[in-house]
Amino acid sequence: MSAALVAMSGGVDSSVAALLAKQQGVDCIGCMMKLFADLDTDEDRGNIGGSPASIDVAIWVADKLGIPFHIYDASEIFDKRVIQRFVHSYQIGETPNPCIECNRYVKFGSLLDRAKELGKELIITGHYARIEADASTGRHLLKKGIDAAKDQSYVLYSLTQEQLKSTRFPLGELTKAQVREIALEHGFPNANRKESQDICFVKNTGYADFIRGYCGLDIPKGPFVDTDGNELGEHMGITHYTIGQRKGLGLSAATPLYVCALCPDSNTVVVGTADKLYASTLIARGINLIAVDKLSDATNVSAKTRYKQQEQAATVWQLDSDALRIEFLKPQRAITKGQAVVLYDGDCVIGGGTISEVAAG
Repeated sequence: MSAALVAMSGGVDSSVAALLAKQQGVDCIGCMMKLFADLDTDEDRGNIGGSPASIDVAIWVADKLGIPFHIYDASEIFDKRVIQRFVHSYQIGETPNPCIECNRYVKFGSLLDRAKELGKELIITGHYARIEADASTGRHLLKKGIDAAKDQSYVLYSLTQEQLKSTRFPLGELTKAQVREIALEHGFPNANRKESQDICFVKNTGYADFIRGYCGLDIPKGPFVDTDGNELGEHMGITHYTIGQRKGLGLSAATPLYVCALCPDSNTVVVGTADKLYASTLIARGINLIAVDKLSDATNVSAKTRYKQQEQAATVWQLDSDALRIEFLKPQRAITKGQAVVLYDGDCVIGGGTISEVAAG
C-alpha cells in the first residue's frame, strides 16, 4: 500500500484529493501547512494555511475520512523563500509570481521533506494537473489538467523529476464542477466555498502597502518619463506599478498611456502608447526542464508568459545550463520581468523559467 502526506488547506480541492486518495487505498496523513507565524484571526481571505476556519474544516474532513491530521509550521521557509523574494522582486522593478515560488520551495520542497520524515513516500495535493511516466525516456512528465479553465500546469513548471516522481494529483482528470459535486455527495462543508485569492499574504490594501509595511521603509516617489525621456509627472513609487498598467497613473495625455518599463536604478517609470508594449524576444533564467534533460537545437513550442494567457507559437534555444532564449512568431503584449515563461508541446510541459530580459520587436 502506498503511503502519502496529503496537503489539506481546508479548501474543497485538497479535501476531495484526500477523499480520492483514501478511496484508492492510499495510507494517508492529512497535513496543513501553517504559512504565517502570527495568523490568529479568521479573516475572510480564502483558504489561508493555518487560519482558524481552514483548520476547522480540514479537521472535519480528516475525521470524516478517518485519517490522522496535523499542522506543519512552514512559516519560516514561506517567509524566506516566498515573501522575501516577492518584496525584493518588486523593489528591483520586477513583477513576481509568488505561487510558483511557493510550489517550488514550500508545497513540493519542504512538504516532501516532511513526508519523508514521517515515513511517507508520496505527497498528494489538490492541483489540477497530471503526472505521467514516460517509459521510453524514464522521465516523469507534467501535463495539463483536463479542466482547461482550472489547469495549473503553468505554476507547477518548476517541479523536479524527484518531486514529480513523489507527487500525485488526484484531480487532474476531473473538472472543478465534478470536484464540487463529489464534495456535495459526501457532505463536505466546503463544497461551495469560494476560491482562495491569488496572493494569500497580501490584503486588500495592495502590494505597495504590503511591501512598505513588511520592510518598514517608505517607497520613494520619482518621475514618470515617456519613451523619449521627457518627464511627465511624479509616480508614487515603482512598487505601485507593473508592465502594461494603464489605470492609476494620474497622467493626462491625448492618447492612453501604459507602463512600459520600470527603472529602479533611476527610480523612473517609463510610460508610452499601447504599441510600445509589444516584444518578440525574451531571455529566461532559473530554468527547469521536465520533458527533456536539455534542448539541443532550436525547438518549436507553444509558450505563455502569464497564467491565464493563451499559448503562442514560439521557438526556443537553450543558451546554457540556466538560460533560454524564446522568440515568438508574433509580438506579445506586456512581457514582464519576474513572471514565468512556460513552454508546452501540446498538453505536455517542456519546462520554463523566470523572465529576466525582454527585447522589443
